[in-house]
Formats: sequence, structure tokens, C-alpha cells
Amino acid sequence: MTSSVSSLGSSEITSQIDTVEARLDAPITVLQNQESADKATISAWSSIQGTVSSLSTALAGISNLSTINNRAASTSTTGVVTATATNTAAVGQYSLTNVTLAKMQEIYSSTLGSGSAKIGSGSGAQSLTISLKNGKSETVSVGSGDMTLNGIAAAINKVAGGVTASVVGTATGDRLVLQGSATGSAQAFSVTGTGALAQFDYSASATGGAMTVAQAAANAALKINGVPVTETGNTVTTAIPGVTLSLVSSGSTTVSVSSSPGGIAGAVDSVATNLNAAIAEIAKQTAYVAASSASASTSSSAKSGVLLGNYTASDMSSQLLSAVTAAAASGLSSNAIGLTVSSTGAVSFNSATFSTAYAANPTGVAALVDQIHKNLAAATTNALGSAGSNGSINAQTTSYNDDVTSITSQIAQITKQNNAQLKILVDEYSIAESASTSAETTQAYLSIFTSTGNSSG
Repeated sequence: MTSSVSSLGSSEITSQIDTVEARLDAPITVLQNQESADKATISAWSSIQGTVSSLSTALAGISNLSTINNRAASTSTTGVVTATATNTAAVGQYSLTNVTLAKMQEIYSSTLGSGSAKIGSGSGAQSLTISLKNGKSETVSVGSGDMTLNGIAAAINKVAGGVTASVVGTATGDRLVLQGSATGSAQAFSVTGTGALAQFDYSASATGGAMTVAQAAANAALKINGVPVTETGNTVTTAIPGVTLSLVSSGSTTVSVSSSPGGIAGAVDSVATNLNAAIAEIAKQTAYVAASSASASTSSSAKSGVLLGNYTASDMSSQLLSAVTAAAASGLSSNAIGLTVSSTGAVSFNSATFSTAYAANPTGVAALVDQIHKNLAAATTNALGSAGSNGSINAQTTSYNDDVTSITSQIAQITKQNNAQLKILVDEYSIAESASTSAETTQAYLSIFTSTGNSSG
């Protein structure tokens, strides 16, 4: 210090303390800058890890091509049958003729006034027994207070068996309608009632009953390439292996089963999209931008990546790209199936090229896709790690995280030491300033005393 303590004003003391504090904080600033750089690096690796993880997830879609449907089914006419096919279906055409739909039985009563009008005059519960052709039967009890069409229908529906009931209004009165709950001839039913409910008796073998058949129970029937086929319902699942037929109306049509790479193409496209995202993210984090270019723009894209020069990142990009470009199987390359890599490292997929290649050589294309999957799976495992082993990304982030932890500890320790030194310095200045003030006060007092003495003499 060039000034004496007595000449120091409080602002000058503060300035000198600030200077000392800045000098003490210099190492902390260096550490904080390093910490910021480390955190930026960790963030960059985290971004890359996210895209590589997404790629790994997409790869699951091509891990087993046999689970991806590569068959399509179509019909020559609309409105008769709809068809779907699975991988097990053989490619070919199937002629469907004389298609008739499965039906559920439906019968109705004569008009009997309103749905709420009482039926019969007896008292006590009466019953209806409904017997299905398949041997099942159910008995419905109807109390005297429910002896109306509405009450009978409610009692039948409460049982929730093989028949449902409803009341249909007409201009001349309401009818009780009974309908089987399932299609097929085995779902045909008869009705036997007691007391006033006997008027709802029905049997297919009887004539002159009060109930009228609106629709008889029937199985679906058709011929496939001339072979008769019947089903209890309108969905046929076993007649053509791997093909499901949904019967819509009576008639004839032709079902065609063809090879369809759409499912596989979609899965490969997803891999290409996610691979491109991973490559692009690595390129962003390792990009070099000249200082003049960076200073001319405030955009973050105009700044060099924080992983510029990082070998691990560059090698990861190379592994991912070569997993596609170096893949070959059955005389096919990735370009041949529409999976290309540009000179800038951009990955693209052409589904039309893939479909053409698949139609010409489905086995070869499948083998190549499997090889690409294996190559990319190995590259993503190297990056992400697997059970019991760390990947290259984790190895990088662990090192930087350890460094951040160490820096944080160093900053805390230096800060503690600096605070202690500053406190000593401030205390010393305070003592010195206090002593200086005390000396000046004494001197002023003596000066007054001396001046008084001289005056009196």
C-alpha cells in the first residue's frame, strides 16, 4: 500500500478490499469456466444418447421380420366379403361362390294391444321355457304384476340367456319379438309357456302357432374354389390358412392374396429416420465453424460444437454409417433397397425402390435387412452399453460428471479460504482505521490544550 492508514478513506479501503477479492476469486473463475464447459459436454452427450436410444428402439421393429405382416388380401367385388391375410397365407387367388350369411332366429307375436296392457286374467307367476337346439334351456318366470308385453320382455332380458326380447309397436297394436343372441342353426329355439303365456308357444315342427318366423336360424355357407364351407357365424378363419374372411352379404367374389412389403418398409423407414437423426445430432455436436463465421451470427448453429475433435463421437458416427453402407447380403446392397447415405452423411429411404426390390427377391431383401439390423444393433450397443457393461457414451459422461463434482468441491474449498482471508483483511483494516481515528482525536485535543496554554501566557 502506498498510502498510510490515516490517509485512507472508507471508499479507498473498500476499493483495495475489492481488488484483493478479485485476485482471490480468479482461480474460482477459471474453475467455473471449466465447469460450464464440462456441463456443456455432458449435455451434448445426453442429446446424442437420446437419438441413439430412439434408434435402438426403432431397430426392434426389424429384429424379427417374420413377425411383420407381408401379405395383403383384396377382393374383386365390394360388399360381399372383406378379407385380411397374415404372413402364413399363401400367395394366390380363391374363388368364393354362393355366399350366404349366418342368421339368428327371430319370431314375433300377433298384435296384442299396447305394451303395457295386462295379458290374461289369472293370478300368480307364470313361465316361459326357451329351449335351444343345442340342448340348452332357460325358464323365465313372470309375476302377475308383470303380465304385460313390456313386463314379459323385461323378464326374458333379465335372464340374459340365448334369447333377447323387445316390444315393437305397429298401427294395430304392439308385438312381442324374440331374437336369438347368436347366429347359426344350433341357436334355433322353441318356446313353451304356461297359462296366458302359452300364446307365445313356438316350435319349428308345429304349425298354426301364434308366433311367426321372421327369420330362421342358419349357418353361413359358401364355396371356396368349389369346396363347400359352413360356419356358425359370418367370420371364416380356418377355411384358408392365414386368411380371415368377413362375410358381408350374399353373392360371389374372388379373394387375392399377394406379397406386400408395406409393413417391412415402414419399419425400415422408421430405422432410417432415427438413424438420420442420430447422425445429424453427432454432426451438430462435432461441427467446426470458423471464428469469423461464428462471430457474424448469433445463431447457435453458427458455433462450433462442444465435441469438436472428440474421437469417440466421430467414431460413433462412422460406425453407424458403415453399418448401412457396408451391409451386403444375397448380392444386394443398401442402395438396392432404397436405403442411401449422401456425401454429407444424410440417410434417406425410398419405399418404392424397396418395394421393387422386395417383389423381385423377398428372401434376399429380408437377409439384407437382417444384416443391417445386426450391424446397427452392434453400433448402438457400443454406444449405449448393455446389461453389465457401460457404453462409450456413459464412459464419456461419467468422466465429465466426476470432473464437475471435483470442481464443485474445489470451488467450495477455495471460497471458504477466500472468505477467511477477506475477513482477516477487513478486520485488520478496521483495527487500523480505528487506531488512526483515535490518534487523530488525541492530537486534536492536545492541540486545543496547547493553544489555550499559550494564550494565557
